[in-house]
Amino acid sequence: MRHISDAERRARLMQRHALSPGHRTADPEAATRAVTVLHSTEPATVYLSVWARVDAVTVADVDRALYVERSLVKQLAMRRTLFVFPRDLLPAAWGSASARVAEQLEARLVKEVEAAGHATDGAAWLDEARTRVVEVLSGGRALTAQEIRKEVPALEARLDLSPGKKYAANVSMGPRVLTQLAVEGTVVRGENAGHWRLSKPRWALMSDWLGEVPPPAKADEGYAELVGRWLRAFGPGTEADLVWWLGATKGAVRAALSALEAVEVSLDGGGTGWVLPEDLDEVASEGPSAALLPVLDPTVMGWKERGFYLGGHGPQLFDRNGNAGTTAWWDGRVVGCWVQDDHGVVEVRLLERLPAAATRALAVEAERLTGWLDGVRIGTVYPSTAMKVVEWVHI
Repeated sequence: MRHISDAERRARLMQRHALSPGHRTADPEAATRAVTVLHSTEPATVYLSVWARVDAVTVADVDRALYVERSLVKQLAMRRTLFVFPRDLLPAAWGSASARVAEQLEARLVKEVEAAGHATDGAAWLDEARTRVVEVLSGGRALTAQEIRKEVPALEARLDLSPGKKYAANVSMGPRVLTQLAVEGTVVRGENAGHWRLSKPRWALMSDWLGEVPPPAKADEGYAELVGRWLRAFGPGTEADLVWWLGATKGAVRAALSALEAVEVSLDGGGTGWVLPEDLDEVASEGPSAALLPVLDPTVMGWKERGFYLGGHGPQLFDRNGNAGTTAWWDGRVVGCWVQDDHGVVEVRLLERLPAAATRALAVEAERLTGWLDGVRIGTVYPSTAMKVVEWVHI
């Protein structure tokens, strides 16, 4: 059995994820393909993930891919998470990961509508709401959620979630119905009505946004396509990695691995991973390099079993719900995080001692990112423990 060490896995990560300077990509589309999909829970992540992988990229370049050429499309999919997909990968998601999430969300929403007393038949209520939203957006219209609610009064209904709990909330039905339509691939988050670091989408019909919409793939074919793309970018990975990343069952993952004729490899620590049959050649390190990645970047979030690149730093860089903050990388390992001061200057915070060459390289990346942001400060609802420390001891 081919053995792939942690050192080789880190070399693969830096090269294939376009984090080494010699492997950076030409444009936002190629940067996205390098990591299969981009996380888009926080809109700024998309731009900063592309910045880390494309030399001289601009905000306008990313906007072009998202809103003009529409070669990259936002789609709710794996783990009920919003991602940016290459356009050609959408049918695979619609038929597999997105379909699974859509079924789960619909069942929950129907129960919530009935429990709130908005209808005795929650399924019928939801069908009517979906129909009305589609009617309102027909003819190429693109509207904000607030504008849609004005024309579909049913979406103004409210839900009391987790009453009596400290995390109780009273929420609008509008976002939940739009989310349902989005995960089904009926509507899409179109042009952003706000700053690039904020989420104020104008919703549009997917058929208007893309023009010709291909049909969803069959579930097994969709999962196989997603797993194949993931293995090309992230392999070797374990079964646990894939089950977590896909938000799918072991059965679906095993069927996809079989369809792809994926090959087992041994990993450091005695584990077993999987690679595509054409990916057994050794990948050598090309020397260490530095990278700064944003909150929820697909590289740091790409595996469930993260020890080979995260070491023992997880508690300082992930919140209790498993969301990653910013990360600083050296030679394929996470060695710290980065923050901005009140003037927008990027500062790297190290969690371990590094050689002088590493600290210099990370300082260069910090200066490069500071210049690119040009005073724009990036906020987040997912700050890690390391990011929140006020008094930082420099190592």
